[in-house]
Amino acid sequence: MALAPAKPRRRSEPMIALINIVFLMLVFFLVAAAIAPPLDREVRLVEAGQIEGRAPPDAAVIRADGSLIYRRAEITSEGYLAARLSEETGNPALRLVPDRDLPAEDLVGIAAELRAAGADEIWIVTERALQ
Repeated sequence: MALAPAKPRRRSEPMIALINIVFLMLVFFLVAAAIAPPLDREVRLVEAGQIEGRAPPDAAVIRADGSLIYRRAEITSEGYLAARLSEETGNPALRLVPDRDLPAEDLVGIAAELRAAGADEIWIVTERALQ
């Protein structure tokens, strides 16, 4: 008489390992929270929601028509680079504040002109909205 083959036993899930990991995470976060000192209850933090932003003083503004304005005067790309080089030693980072309606092709063209004139680093300053 032949015996029926034994049914393979399913291995149980290793729940102990998962419980150990969760426990270690709990201990870690409890210790980390105890290390960070709480703020003084009498301190009131500054609210920055109504602060108006403005361009950095060394930035050139690019209007929607593509004209470049630096310190309230219209200037060329090469003139802006020369003015920034005369103000600082080395090759300073140039900051451009483009108008929202300025076509991207014009912005890329102005940046290319500045690169061709010798600019190493060009930063585009934008508005950041927190919602």
